[in-house]
Amino acid sequence: MKQYDFDKIVDRHGTNCLKYDALTARYGRDDLIPLWVADMDFETPDFVIDAMKRRLEHPIFGYTVEYDGYWNSIMSWLREHHGWHVEREWLRYIPGIVKGIGMVVNVFTSPGDKIIIQPPIYHPFRLVPLANSREVVYNPLKSTDGEHYEMDFDNLESIIDEHCKVLLLSNPHNPIGITWDRATLARLADIAAAHNILVVSDEIHCDMPLYGHTHIPFATASDTAAHCSITFGAPSKTFNIAGIVSSYAIVPDKALRDRFYSWLAANEFDMATIFAMTATEAAFNHGDGWRRQMLCYVEGNIDFVTEYLEREIPQVRAVKPQASYLVWLDFSRLGLGHEALVDMIVNKARLAMNDGAMFGAEGRQHMRMNVGCPRSVLAEALGRLKRAVDGACR
Repeated sequence: MKQYDFDKIVDRHGTNCLKYDALTARYGRDDLIPLWVADMDFETPDFVIDAMKRRLEHPIFGYTVEYDGYWNSIMSWLREHHGWHVEREWLRYIPGIVKGIGMVVNVFTSPGDKIIIQPPIYHPFRLVPLANSREVVYNPLKSTDGEHYEMDFDNLESIIDEHCKVLLLSNPHNPIGITWDRATLARLADIAAAHNILVVSDEIHCDMPLYGHTHIPFATASDTAAHCSITFGAPSKTFNIAGIVSSYAIVPDKALRDRFYSWLAANEFDMATIFAMTATEAAFNHGDGWRRQMLCYVEGNIDFVTEYLEREIPQVRAVKPQASYLVWLDFSRLGLGHEALVDMIVNKARLAMNDGAMFGAEGRQHMRMNVGCPRSVLAEALGRLKRAVDGACR
């Protein structure tokens, strides 16, 4: 099997990439090590690039039909990696998962209806409903030790009323990296179904379980889950092709499917682009070896971060993720106010990480670190962080 080089430094400056070229706009300075937005600094795998090049050799990029090979690659991947036997009619292309959430909000709810989220959570889960004049209802995750989190089902049932129409689920969870177990997902489905609530399961990180953990698609947790849910997925995070919009929806329930997919079709939101299909097919047909090597390297990066913090910066605690390359860092032991923490990270350590407060009030005193980068970059970043913390603690 070909061995891939994840230590290679790739200069992304000047490519109009959000992660590097938007640093000044987002953080006020451009001399930061970017460990924020969730794409990786590893080269997009060669088999995806080669497939794109082959398609580029034809000189016309006209309207393109969705072909069997594209759909079969998705269905085969889900069957082989997650034991989920998805039928063709359950699938549709969507132009991005955040956009898909907005579409669900508009199809299945009305202004003033309530959307349930479980913070700390990926911030568009809150921003998209609010921007569409829906009310957001919060069911925070609970933790007794700041390291292990679970859903608060008692609180969930207490906040549900007749205006709650949709619950947005992050599976695996972003930013904490939880791979939810089957019992948790099934219990969530039972509560949602009992109150006629639609669960939207964002499973974009599903192909990156770590340390022997397993991803369970929400719709496979129980028959109830299959009939009260819409699942969104994509190869984009796993194969580092976020700039190629390659998302898809899966809806096993016919009534939900007819309602959602007829709206997508009416607005032509379900028309896959040439390169979305090309990249998806290549990734899912040829990508497992690359994916396994990438995950092994990411596990090494996570271990490097956690061991460094324990040894050199014990005031900062990392929550070891069960999936993905995002690490939830707890800075509360430093005793800094949140704004002082942000200033320390950006202006003293010169690091760009995601401010935990963007994920909800529960994220204050936290940061989300992206470790999908060469280890030498992490080493430099952690050295900067140590010097900044040492200075703050004098």
